[in-house]
Amino acid sequence: MTIRTMQKYFYAFSALFFIICYSCKKDYVPKPRGYFRISFQEKIYHKLDSVGLPYNFEIPVYSKVVPDHDRLAETFWVNIKIPAHKAELNLSYKKIDKNLEILSEDARKLAYKHSVKADAINEKIFVNPVKKVYGTIFLIEGNAASPLQFYLTDSTHNFLRGALYFHEVPNIDSLRPVIDYIRPDIIRLIETTEWTH
Repeated sequence: MTIRTMQKYFYAFSALFFIICYSCKKDYVPKPRGYFRISFQEKIYHKLDSVGLPYNFEIPVYSKVVPDHDRLAETFWVNIKIPAHKAELNLSYKKIDKNLEILSEDARKLAYKHSVKADAINEKIFVNPVKKVYGTIFLIEGNAASPLQFYLTDSTHNFLRGALYFHEVPNIDSLRPVIDYIRPDIIRLIETTEWTH
């Protein structure tokens, strides 16, 4: 084999190698992180079966009410669980005994404990003079452990505090659709609250 023939084979092989290596190469584009599709149930509400409780309100049918077993000494404390979304609304009740200012300030402090992780905390005043229900709603934005808290009172006898939690690592990107879905349920609970004692 002559040198000229060997050069031809070398150039042909080099060209073939170049074509094979670079013709199949595609630009790699990383895909954004995805989240599971979340299915939401239709919003249907019913009255809380509040036998013996000093308060009543409407809750969604996909939730269940359980006594707060961690605080058995506290009467009228319940948790409203939404198992499909690993969410829980913790409700604590106190009888007012010339301590309304202390109770409302404690509720405010508990909401603002989340300011370390929160982007913002927006307060909304709630007033329903017909049912004598007054309070404040704390909308907590960002990766805080509790995205929504509130307290309600009749200013003389009853004080009810609520805090929404998820049994998940707080990640606002993945929890946002669930928070947006559950928030109207809590607003409905607040709007339909009435005192039974």
